[in-house]
Amino acid sequence: MRILHLDSGREMRGGQWQVFRLHAGLLERGHESMLLARAESPLLALAQSHKLPCDVLYPFRLARQSSNYDVVHAHDARSHTLGAVSARPPLVVSRRVAFPVKNSPLSRWKYERPRLFLAVSNFVAGELTRGGVDPARVQVVYDGVRVPEEPAYGDALIAPFTSDPQKGMALAQAAAEIAHIPITYSRELDRDLPEAKALLYLTHSEGLGSGILLGMAYGVTIIASRVGGIPELIQHGVNGLLVDNEPAAIADAMRHIHPSLGVAARQTVIDHFSEAAMVNNTLRAYSQVLCR
Repeated sequence: MRILHLDSGREMRGGQWQVFRLHAGLLERGHESMLLARAESPLLALAQSHKLPCDVLYPFRLARQSSNYDVVHAHDARSHTLGAVSARPPLVVSRRVAFPVKNSPLSRWKYERPRLFLAVSNFVAGELTRGGVDPARVQVVYDGVRVPEEPAYGDALIAPFTSDPQKGMALAQAAAEIAHIPITYSRELDRDLPEAKALLYLTHSEGLGSGILLGMAYGVTIIASRVGGIPELIQHGVNGLLVDNEPAAIADAMRHIHPSLGVAARQTVIDHFSEAAMVNNTLRAYSQVLCR
């Protein structure tokens, strides 16, 4: 199978990591996979450093380039637009965000173009269908992460550092002051999770939470907001803790960190959210598109 991936992200966020893992996984399985990404983006640099097939995404070349592939897979909103306008093969679009679909004439046209949407969670799938997308054109494919050989071993309570106002750094700080528990803010979870005992992931909107999956894979206790697709990952009191976005509730959860929750979280990833499962489920979706 020949797949062309489009990603126009400027940062290396959870969606870009999924593109990288999918691209590499498809190549490992013998498929012809090509990535087009924004010039000087971290994703393009990472693909280049691993010698994966990749090039700069030039919108005006897309129609010609796409004609050599069986499927075009757009991984973000701008790439969705470019694919809708220019892609010649069937278009598949990954939908990762939790906010509703717009209802303007241009948006309706754009959302009619893809052959299939890959929603990152049932919550996101529901937003697509509520926005008018035929459920037959929506399929859930969860994120996947690699499980490290050894679980985390440290004592730190970490939270992702972000300037996004939709993320809950202010809530985290307020809860930490109530609980009298220090928080380490991480700019690079992969680097810092091995020394953690818990991950505090607070947000006002979330399609799924690939950072949560990474923490689960390291076997740390997850304390996460009860919003969006997050409850599809975390079963409260079984493999993590779900909280309302209130400082007192978050502080109380910070006092109930327990290693058994992290052990169960790690097993959840092994059973349901591995990188291999993500690649295999995406491949099945491609095959369904081509069979149609």
